[in-house]
Amino acid sequence: MYSIRHPSHSLYLPLRGFRHHLRQWGQHRPDATPLLLLHGWMDVSASWQFMVDALPPAWLAERLIVAPDWRGFGHSRPLECATASDPLAYGSADHYQFADYLADLDALIAHLNAELGRPAGAAFDVVGHSMGGNVAMLYAGVRPALVRRLVNVEGFGMPASQPEQAPQRYARWLDEIDALRQGTLALKSYTGAQAVAQRLRKTNPRLAPEKSDWLASHWAAPDASGQWQVLGHAAHKIVNPHLYRADEVLAVWRCIRAPLLVVEAQADSLGQWYRQGEYTRDQFHQRLQAAQPQCRIEQLPDAGHMLHHDQPAALAALLQAFFADGA
Repeated sequence: MYSIRHPSHSLYLPLRGFRHHLRQWGQHRPDATPLLLLHGWMDVSASWQFMVDALPPAWLAERLIVAPDWRGFGHSRPLECATASDPLAYGSADHYQFADYLADLDALIAHLNAELGRPAGAAFDVVGHSMGGNVAMLYAGVRPALVRRLVNVEGFGMPASQPEQAPQRYARWLDEIDALRQGTLALKSYTGAQAVAQRLRKTNPRLAPEKSDWLASHWAAPDASGQWQVLGHAAHKIVNPHLYRADEVLAVWRCIRAPLLVVEAQADSLGQWYRQGEYTRDQFHQRLQAAQPQCRIEQLPDAGHMLHHDQPAALAALLQAFFADGA
């Protein structure tokens, strides 16, 4: 089993109708900027443990690190479910809106600043992976004064859409909501923790068995029948009814004022999600060049999309140096 070097502690915070689960490491010092770690789609805050463990104890002794479970993931559930004994109860929501992640992050930052005795507009360092990287990029453009330094880990955005796609997208959204209601849209269940660990290794063959065994118990939980279920609401599988407007995203990215570090795996993960030529890493880099020409791009070898699992020490070293540059 994986041996934790830096244990976290959990706390629960009511924000915007949800009881949000936060995982914390380190300790706050008034002269140090707190760090927020934002996980990706169908993931949980515990996913950052391996990278945090690669940080030196002295670094954690003077910096607070906070990683939330996004709404409907992990242990962040609607307030109506907060007292339920079922860890898989996610309430009656039949879809999730991407903009809510921005509002949740905004509310979390306001709460943490008040809790830590910082000024209301004090900035944070922010690291986001995949979906969390996309949220972080948008947030840093919408609230530029609240992000001191920004790291986007494999958060590429999506292919540009066209208005003609809207009718089909809305129809698909309605169909998938109906499928969720009928119980035909669901997340896969597993026979036990080992089956969950095998699923994690299938998705990421680089993930060591001791890491997958540890992560399995944080990524899923047994239901009343003994089957293990992913700690995520099936409603997250429903397509966003709103088209991805690349022009709007670029307009937001242009408003980012924080120094930006983009970290990618050398292995191109975009190729596994989109048809050939539909959206490429070169196109992502072109967007970055258009919106943030001063950004720095780093690629880590022997890593895939989950590079905070594959190369936690290399990523931790990049973060330490990047944050120290502006200390």
